[in-house]
Amino acid sequence: MWRKIRNKWALIGGLATLLGLLGIWCAITPDKEKKSLKSQIVFTKLIDLKHTDVKDQGASNTCWAYTGNSFLESEMMRMGKQSVALSQIYTARTSYLERARNYVRLHGGLLLGEGGQLLDVMNVLRDHGAMPATVYTGLKSGNKRNNFKPMRSVLNGTLNVMVKSRSIKPYWEQAINDVMDNYLGKVPTYFQYKNKSYTTRTFADEVVGIDPDNYINIASVTDKPYYKKFVFMIPDNWSFNLFVNIPMEELTDIVDHALQKGFTVACTLDISEIGFSWQHGIAFVPQNLSKTERDSMFLKPQREPIVTAQMRQRAFDLWQTTDDHALHIVGLAKDQNGKQYYLAKNSWGTANAFRGYIYLTKEYLRYKVTALMLHRDALKPHLKIKMTGYPSPPES
Repeated sequence: MWRKIRNKWALIGGLATLLGLLGIWCAITPDKEKKSLKSQIVFTKLIDLKHTDVKDQGASNTCWAYTGNSFLESEMMRMGKQSVALSQIYTARTSYLERARNYVRLHGGLLLGEGGQLLDVMNVLRDHGAMPATVYTGLKSGNKRNNFKPMRSVLNGTLNVMVKSRSIKPYWEQAINDVMDNYLGKVPTYFQYKNKSYTTRTFADEVVGIDPDNYINIASVTDKPYYKKFVFMIPDNWSFNLFVNIPMEELTDIVDHALQKGFTVACTLDISEIGFSWQHGIAFVPQNLSKTERDSMFLKPQREPIVTAQMRQRAFDLWQTTDDHALHIVGLAKDQNGKQYYLAKNSWGTANAFRGYIYLTKEYLRYKVTALMLHRDALKPHLKIKMTGYPSPPES
């Protein structure tokens, strides 16, 4: 009987799927085979912190899980641990179930999808644990790249039918897990790593060894008090995570200081701008470009406007800045004119001009990065006290 009921839910969900707006575009990867012209920009790396290899998220809207786990892997290296590639798919499926719970509790008043925030990675680590990517890939039947679209259709359809029919059964969570098992494979209760048996909890505690409560999310809006926590009202903040609001002018100072102290930074950002080019691996804020300049806008250094807090807020309020993607900032570079860029690791594979990396100008970060995540010890002492209440030792 139970199996028939579960199958009925899955069938109803598949037939009645209503695909909502996707809160993050991060799965919409561009044509990676497209050829790009030779760039005249010459980058010199100034800082290049330890990080793991570039991954490919495939057709899954889980850039936040890839970036967040990449960030954790770098944190393990910074702490002197042997880094291990962590399972982004375990994080994503665990987070989806938490999102489904909120969706049901809010009677459907929540965006459904695979998008999320970087702190969701920390929440999964704290509440559920972690596992190596080699143990749980989410790939079945010989597939080499993840594709969440068929699974998302069934999951979202099932949840929509449940909520609209107001027929919530005690076993509904198991039905959702069964669908994810069917597409991604079962999550093992125990697994082997270096000849030792672990659960996700013991692996997170003994191998990863990172305290999620040491990390902070930062945003910058003009309609909330500065240096105070607030719920950032963006569609993919489904878990209602708290962010600390800071003045826009301090965003790049925070990233610069973190990198100089050996801390990488994870960020979410808008990539829908004409100044963002995956193929060329560059993102900048265009300013009054002529037709000729637009044709070669990614081939040589360009001038940019000075971004203001009012410009940033206006773009956000008018939906011109949207929470599309997530990147892992692992370094700093300069071009031949001395202009500085952040070196960011992406999760779309390596088929672009810089083998999977993107160079972001500082103005682009001020304008289009929606949030930052970093260790609180990466903050300057006075900011750490102001934002977290935790004191810092004097800087040497």
